[in-house]
Amino acid sequence: MIKFSIEELLPETGLCSLSIEGPIAYLTLQREDVFNALSPELIGELCDLLDWCTERSVGERGELNDGNGAPYLRVIVMRGAGKHFCAGADIGWMQASGAQTAEQNRADAARLDRLFNTLWSHPCFTIGAVQGVALGGGAGLVACLDHVIGEEKTRIALSEGKLGILPAVIGPYVYRRLGSAQTRRLAMLASRIAVDEALRIGMIDQCVDSHDDFSDAIQGIVSEVLSTGPMAVSEAKKLILTFDRWQGSDEELRQWTLDKTSQMRGSEEGQEGLSSFIERRPAAWKNED
Repeated sequence: MIKFSIEELLPETGLCSLSIEGPIAYLTLQREDVFNALSPELIGELCDLLDWCTERSVGERGELNDGNGAPYLRVIVMRGAGKHFCAGADIGWMQASGAQTAEQNRADAARLDRLFNTLWSHPCFTIGAVQGVALGGGAGLVACLDHVIGEEKTRIALSEGKLGILPAVIGPYVYRRLGSAQTRRLAMLASRIAVDEALRIGMIDQCVDSHDDFSDAIQGIVSEVLSTGPMAVSEAKKLILTFDRWQGSDEELRQWTLDKTSQMRGSEEGQEGLSSFIERRPAAWKNED
């Protein structure tokens, strides 16, 4: 596998930013003037940065550090600059769809799907800090994250119906997070739900009093992730993705899980984790803090 420095070849961006602190990447949407609405340009930049993080993740590289000793990535924290996380698709972009061909509109939808699928299946553990609104495509981002923190003013909506369209591209990801009944209800109503309801139905995982409390909440989740086997975190996501996509028989699935369990128990990380527990010492990956 090719060796390279974690800091090399960071894509140039103007609508979002990425900063690295050890094994943690902080990804921030920066279209504050339009509430971080998703434009084709922003979507492209986000995909580029997520791909860059994939290439430099522990899950992809199978190692804790690069050739210079810098840690590969284990966590991505996604935030939106300003008062709102993401107001959905840029209205100007949406209006332009009326003058486009069916092929052009499908290409636009494909851009969004690439973003959501890349985030949903990313080998890092992904955390979202969601302030203000997360509407339409913004709700899609929320649904794709592994752990979502909201605050008292957070409002989320599958708002496409208010515009006479459907949350089709974000639908599979919302469905996987919420299940059939809640996804159907929210898609039909297209109304904003408050943070307490979002927490109750599982659209978010944690609530803080205000966005000023995000940092402590994020740090608490990051600490938990960094105490867990790095490959185990990435492989756990792959495990669930496999369940989502399984088309074989129940017996074949059971046999597959036996093989996977055997593989992980016999892996270098699995042996280190078991040995550290028996010997009552920190596992090797816990020394990165």
